[in-house]
Amino acid sequence: MSQQTITDEAKKRLDSLFDALSIVSENKHVFLCDMKYDFSRWSKTLVESFDLPSEYMYSAGTIWEEYIHPEDKQAYHDGLDAIFSGKQTGHDMQYRARRPDGEYDICTCQGLVILDEQGNPEFFGGAIRNHSQRSHIDTLTGLRNQFGFFSDLQSYIRNKIPVRIGMVGIGKLTEINEVYGYHVGNMVLQYFGRYLMDNVTNRGGTYRLDGSCFGIITTVQNEQELSDSYDEIRAFFRKGIKLDDLDVMVELNAGMLSLNDFNVDDQTVFSCLNFAYEESKINKHGDLVTFRNELTSENRRRLEKLHAIRASINKDFKGFYLQYQPVVDAKTEKLIATEALLRWKDDEYGVVSPDDFIPFLETDPIFPALGEWILKTALQDGQRIVEYVPDLIMNINLSYSQLERTDFTDVVWNTIRNAGFTPKQVCLEITERCRLLDMELLRNVIVTLRAGGVRIALDDFGTGFSSVGLVKNLPFDTIKIDRSFVQQIEKDEREKRLLNNFTDIAGTFGADVCVEGIETSGMRDIIKDYGIHSFQGYYYSKPVTIDELLELVKNGANCFSKEI
Repeated sequence: MSQQTITDEAKKRLDSLFDALSIVSENKHVFLCDMKYDFSRWSKTLVESFDLPSEYMYSAGTIWEEYIHPEDKQAYHDGLDAIFSGKQTGHDMQYRARRPDGEYDICTCQGLVILDEQGNPEFFGGAIRNHSQRSHIDTLTGLRNQFGFFSDLQSYIRNKIPVRIGMVGIGKLTEINEVYGYHVGNMVLQYFGRYLMDNVTNRGGTYRLDGSCFGIITTVQNEQELSDSYDEIRAFFRKGIKLDDLDVMVELNAGMLSLNDFNVDDQTVFSCLNFAYEESKINKHGDLVTFRNELTSENRRRLEKLHAIRASINKDFKGFYLQYQPVVDAKTEKLIATEALLRWKDDEYGVVSPDDFIPFLETDPIFPALGEWILKTALQDGQRIVEYVPDLIMNINLSYSQLERTDFTDVVWNTIRNAGFTPKQVCLEITERCRLLDMELLRNVIVTLRAGGVRIALDDFGTGFSSVGLVKNLPFDTIKIDRSFVQQIEKDEREKRLLNNFTDIAGTFGADVCVEGIETSGMRDIIKDYGIHSFQGYYYSKPVTIDELLELVKNGANCFSKEI
């Protein structure tokens, strides 16, 4: 690096560009270095905050290095050296910098090399964000917390800066807590946070999100490089880490997406990231899952649709509505229940199935509000049917994210009471995905609800590895057999044997059986001989609006028998 004195003309050019950068810095401290003279100008507020020698400095990078925390100094030095040696054209780095009082603030530094007309490096400039607000720092790990994550993400979206975002989580942290104690679980979180600080923050910002999850946002790594980083992290922790006298093996899960479309909000992006992470956790054994949202017309529309659906929750649930599919007694074929099914529509996207948006919204903090709206609306609509079918049971699907809320049972009781329904006429359906919850928590919720008269059903029985375990460990009133197990029952003996096994399991634990997907009289005739309690399917009725269902039941409670 040359130490010759900068010319007046060069200094004037530096100042002009610095002023331009300052206008768009948005709460960040700007720096700009003339690389020929290694002469820099730094933001006055940053100079004052850290008591730097001057706004104008020769060898500013070397001076600033003395303020960097000893544990972060080497990564900073290597990153700066790569810039001035021409190995890199920019950096996205996180480190701790010392204030005059001796305490350290976490800073994010993003810089870019600016070329002259001949294509040679002329300036190295960028901005430093000081994350000194304690509300944005996780006290356990010292990383930026979830508030900081969303603050930074909003800034990238607002300024249309493409980034790659990763979510990495520690698998089975609950088991670590149970085996070794919570203090060891906290040590694992601290160790993982420290590892990210040491090995990732020279390539992007790192964050402690909720629970056992951590975030990474990078402007300098592409998808493949971020994927390679995850492979390195995963391999390191699979070998096990030493904590005091313990050797603890840590498994990881991870999701990733590239943010290139800025017609979305931060919560929509986070929901997509969560979806990818859950796929890694549930279906991919910890392998990295990438949410694809490239700017193809199909994927752009997909992401915009999800954004519109999420926004509808905050617009008094505009566009959401319920349809109802009848459930009939297997012997009499009289209407005994109806299942409320969520739908969404608008003029641009038409009708959207919940399968296209529920998985994305389940982990969103806003989802329980939608769940409460479904419960309230279904019970209000149900009152119109009860006039004709007094003992009607209203089946309502639940998400595992609702069940883990501490006020969930209170919400259920209040909604039932306000709707004028009796608890025994409410059946809440949960799915095999509820295995993600703490089993003791799930048991407490179910026992509390059943004690008050509410029925509980296990939906889609047999579609997951945990179904039998759930039936064994939790009290259910009804087991609903998924349609995929009976579609070929008229000609497939294996499906008959499966159904027989399923009904035996349900009977062992005192639960009724409802079979979904009844489409023909032949299916009905075969299945009813297996001691089935109720049927549901297109043979009786497709999902209909509440007004259409009301017209059906006005014809008589046994109108679903096709023999009449």
